[in-house]
This record gives sequence, C-alpha cells and structure tokens, in this order.
Amino acid sequence: MISKVKSAMSSLVGGMMPHHHHNQHSGGGSGGGGAGQTHGADGLPPRFPYGRPDFLELTPELLQYSTEHASRPVLTLKRGCRLPWGTGYAEVINAGKSMLNEDQASCEKLFVKKPSGKHRIPIHFWGVFDGHAGSGAAIMASKLLSRLIRDRLGEICHLMENPDSAPPICLTKNGSPYEAESKKGVTQEPEDPDKVVSLESLVMGVIETAFKQMDDLIEKEKTSYAISGGCCALAAIQLMGKLYVANAGDSRAIIIRNSEVIPMTNEFTPESERQRLQYLGFLRPELLGNEFTHIEFPRRIQYGELGKKMLYRDYSMTGWAYKTIVEEDLKFPLIYGEGKKARVMATIGVTRGLGDHDLKVYSSNIYIKPFLSCVPEVKVYNMDENKHGPDDVLIMGSDGLWDVTTDKDVADAVCAYLSCCDQSDPMRYTMAAQDLLMRSRGVLKERGWRLPNDRLGSGDDITVFIVPLAGYESET
Repeated sequence: MISKVKSAMSSLVGGMMPHHHHNQHSGGGSGGGGAGQTHGADGLPPRFPYGRPDFLELTPELLQYSTEHASRPVLTLKRGCRLPWGTGYAEVINAGKSMLNEDQASCEKLFVKKPSGKHRIPIHFWGVFDGHAGSGAAIMASKLLSRLIRDRLGEICHLMENPDSAPPICLTKNGSPYEAESKKGVTQEPEDPDKVVSLESLVMGVIETAFKQMDDLIEKEKTSYAISGGCCALAAIQLMGKLYVANAGDSRAIIIRNSEVIPMTNEFTPESERQRLQYLGFLRPELLGNEFTHIEFPRRIQYGELGKKMLYRDYSMTGWAYKTIVEEDLKFPLIYGEGKKARVMATIGVTRGLGDHDLKVYSSNIYIKPFLSCVPEVKVYNMDENKHGPDDVLIMGSDGLWDVTTDKDVADAVCAYLSCCDQSDPMRYTMAAQDLLMRSRGVLKERGWRLPNDRLGSGDDITVFIVPLAGYESET
C-alpha cells in the first residue's frame, strides 16, 4: 500500500493532480455535484440539486455558461439585486481541476425568536463553503448552517434580553434559570461561580456546536442522499453589535478599517495543526492503520539509514532534535509535504471542515475523518466600539483568492478601487469584489492563466464577499 501512496504523492507534488483524484471517497462519483446527474453512484438522490447561490438569480443558460473553464466568466450580482448592507459578491469557476464550481456561498438576514414567538432579534449571516471531492457537502452547508445557528440561538434568546448579565450556570428543561433548593434551616447563598461566562462566549459556543451539528447531519443524511465530498466553512454572523467570524478550513477573512488590516481567521492546514494531528496519532496508533508514523522527518527515510541518527519532530516539540532511526520510522509520515502541498496521509490538504465522512487513504481502508475537525475557530469584532466609514469592509474569500495574494495586497487593491467609486453607487462593493477576483484569476495566455507579473494566477474556484461595515450603522 505504501508504494501506492508514494505514487499518489509523486503525482500530487507534481502539481497536476486534480483535487478530486486524490480525495478518494468510498461512494465514488460526484453525487449532488455532477453535471446533469440526478442520482449519486449508489443510486441515491442528491440532498440538494447543484446550482449557484440563489441570490445570483441565474437562468439555466447562465448556469451552463458559468461552467466554461476556457473563458472562466466572472459571476456577480445583477444590478438592482441588493444583499443585506449592500454586500458585494463575485465568483469564478476553476481552470479545469473539477467539472463544476465546488465553492458555495450564502448571505441572508434571519430572525432569532423565543419559543413563545414574542421576541425577535435580527442576525445577518454570510458564508463561504469551499468544497472538495464534489459539491454536495458545500451545497448542503450553504443551505442549512445558518438555520442551525439561528435555531440554537433561539434556545438562548431569552438570555440575550439582558446582554450585560452573565448567563445562569444552570437551566431547567424549559430553559428558565434553575435555582437549587435550599436545605432546611440553611440560608441559600447566591451563585458564586468559579468562572464567569459572558454572553459573548455563550454565542461563540452556540456557533461551534452548530458547526458540529451540521457535520453530524451530513453524516446522518448520507444514508438517504448522495452528499459528495467535504468543504471548508467560513461564516460571519452579526448579532447585537458584534461580528462573529467562524472558520474551519483554509478560507480567510480580514477587516479593513481606516486602510488597516485586521485578520479575522487563521488557516487550518497539516502544517498549522501538526501537533494536534501527531498527538492523535500517538494516542490512537490504530488510526494509522500500521501504514503511517506520527513522527515527522525532514524527508523520507531509506532502509539503509536504519541505526543512523536523523532530525525529527514529535507532537510535543516545536523545534527539532536527533533520534536513532528504527524500523517503525520507515512508515509513511502522517504529515507529508510542505506549504500548500502538505497533506494528511497523502490525501487532503486541510484539517478542519465539514463532511469527508467516507474519505479514505488511496487504495486502503484507513479513514481520515478522525484526524479532521469540524469545530471552527471563532473570533469576535465589536462593531459598536468603532465608527465605520464607507470604505471599511469585511472581506471573505475561499483559498482560491488568497493562494496568489496577501492580506496587504488585497487591502490595497480594495481601498484603491473603492476610492475611485461613487459612494452612492449600490454596485460599488460588487465591482470591487469583481476587480479583486480578476486580480487573482489573471488573464488567459499561452501558458495558462497569468497575473500581471507573469506568475501563475489562481486555477482554483474563487469566491469573494465584500461587506461594508457601515451597513450595520445604517440599520441601527
């Protein structure tokens, strides 16, 4: 089996293998992501049919046009179509690595309400879902994750009525605060918790558990529907003067305020989560299938190097040291490659996301899902503490945008473009998103899609939201 993994990795490092070739799912096929398909490889219907975000309002002809890899047309909002806060949006299909655009997006305003239905709190939701090995999981998450978050927030809606008060430690079955009965003859003291929990951290926990619920739902519904692949998930939720940005994967979000960049995400890759992955491999070696080692080496070890000393790094280490090579070290490394070519078990280049329940190591029965986390990192931006101008924005993008540019370059490009736009033009943020996307896609030349400096442009699907933060203040 190791020889097969080596073969797969040699193709991967060459940079020519489409992502869906080295993500092997036992179900096969593209399920809900296949062009013209109504059923998956197992004869199951797709959970949701393939399409682009509803807010693009594409006709069947435009949907077909959007799949042309040769021209890679940029899709934007129609003039007159207005998203919450005047949000701008643009997307483009990949250069041929998959038949369809596996990115998905959602943008909507919802209302959280108490079970009694008497109190409603507005929330805004933006989501970017970067699919791989098919679009089924990304489509499902784009349709349902916002609803799961809204419903879970509804369970604590009554606690949001007093945002300055700490949430009660314990609730009864109906959600009201629970008060322990005092013993006879003993005066009941007020609650004195060891740790004070804020409403903000409670909302963060709601978002984290909603991501887990979404992942569980994908797994559950795969028994009845074809739900292909997995997806990185990036979501922004505006609630009661705060912006919660949740990221599971390698998509990215930044805030530009007064021309300065505020990073709102970290990328979760085999390199950034090396120690977590190695520790799991150490604790549960059976997950490695007797084919992989959790220890990292600078390169593959040769049989003739047994007994010699080589640099290594274990789960507890940030630096390197030397160890004597033993036969166990000849196994394929759990994490292999560097940068964008780093892979878990020679298969997948992201370590957090939704779906991928059937993902196995090539030509084996070793599941990779135990090493993948669906829990996002949630960062909070307090909108009430800052005054925002028309050029202060949140930018959300799939990794196709960021692979060929930097946070600063993106910020400079957006600021420059917006400074030339009429502030009263409702399309200014969509046009800025289109400009940003085209900078990463590049122009088609004889040697592929090229940037102005003649470097390779992004060949991946690209999705971009530009959200004007002043839109919040115009609503309040």
